[in-house]
Amino acid sequence: QVQLVESGGGLMQAGGSLRLSCAASGTIVSFDAMGWYRQGPGKERELVARIMQDGTTNYADSAKGRFTISRDGAKNLVYLQTNSLKPEDTAVYYCNADLVSWSRRTYWGQGTQVTVSS
Repeated sequence: QVQLVESGGGLMQAGGSLRLSCAASGTIVSFDAMGWYRQGPGKERELVARIMQDGTTNYADSAKGRFTISRDGAKNLVYLQTNSLKPEDTAVYYCNADLVSWSRRTYWGQGTQVTVSS
């Protein structure tokens, strides 16, 4: 069984920064990719950033230049550094992993709330 546990969310004023962390645990053979998604109030879940096994990253247009995704492969951790936060960044942020455990599948964390006040 694989678990993804997020941490680091909270309440922040506009212009501030937060660092989100996601720890993957369980029987993990290899990662294909890890990423962060978010779901704002009344909105659909959307991709924020993603990092592939070879280190390639991609970002939503809304995250480019402000957010940075990184990974500590040895510790099965993925981070999302969020800077210059805006009220529209308010959402539940979910960690996502495409990995091989007993089979290849996608896993999701429970989410961490980020609230940005103006």
